Amino acid sequence: METKIKRIAIGATIGIIGIIVIAAVLGGWFGSKDIQSNPRVLNIGLIPAEDNEEMVKKFKPTIEYLEKKLGTKVEPFVATDYSGVIEAMRSKKIDIAFLGPFSYVLAVDKADAEAFAVGVRDNGKSTYKSIIVTHKDSGIKNLEDLKGKDFAFVDPASTSGNLIPRAMFKKAGIDPDKDFKSVTYAGGHDAAELAVKHKKVHAAADNDITYGRMLNEKLISATENVIIAESDPIPGSPVAYRSDLPADLKKKIKDAFLQMHKESKEALSGYGKIIRYDEAKDSEYDPIRDVAKILNLDLSKMN
Repeated sequence: METKIKRIAIGATIGIIGIIVIAAVLGGWFGSKDIQSNPRVLNIGLIPAEDNEEMVKKFKPTIEYLEKKLGTKVEPFVATDYSGVIEAMRSKKIDIAFLGPFSYVLAVDKADAEAFAVGVRDNGKSTYKSIIVTHKDSGIKNLEDLKGKDFAFVDPASTSGNLIPRAMFKKAGIDPDKDFKSVTYAGGHDAAELAVKHKKVHAAADNDITYGRMLNEKLISATENVIIAESDPIPGSPVAYRSDLPADLKKKIKDAFLQMHKESKEALSGYGKIIRYDEAKDSEYDPIRDVAKILNLDLSKMN
């Protein structure tokens, strides 16, 4: 009997110790404010603009800077399309994302994204423009000439590659889905330009940032890929984090971006020629929401 009681006591002690250990582990992973404010890994989403491997390579200095500044590992995440990045944020697979203005507006609606920084280009502006590009041999000189032709947008959630061009067409009295011979989505800005270059489509939407970069990299030439129309300035592409991240972590992330140009110019890589990051505010993207309304787009129903 005494031996049996001892066994029960030992078993109970082991059980209590086990509970304490489990509670400590769970508390460390899920309940500790310190762990939440200083996560082991931060995942950062990149919208597709070119080859995935090339994008990760270009963002490597940015990621290394953030790791050093934040004291935590930073992992890049590149989706196959814009909606993949938004869904990753919604499901909390990523914490931060580089977004376009329209994809940001969608991410606010679907993933509680919160803009905190916007890149300023080497011309001193954070704005950019949507452009319509055609091949020099197409015979297309203006938007009206696009009727009956094959056209490529970039992605349904792209600002300069879909939303703004559609607004431009509407203003010109053109309905792409009715007036064009065919409409496709190239999947990325580079792909849209290359589709024009290789005459897979008669024309495509793009932006002046990608166009300029591809000219510099000699991937296209201005004599072949000809701009026939451009938009008014568009609010700059923001960097956003999940709004549910701890306030002190969000401050660390924001400060890291706003100080980047002072501490590591090499980290200002990635999308276009950025000279610094300025603070971004959600209200700056209300014009994008207004364009969506003009086009009768229901943000809640968009993928």
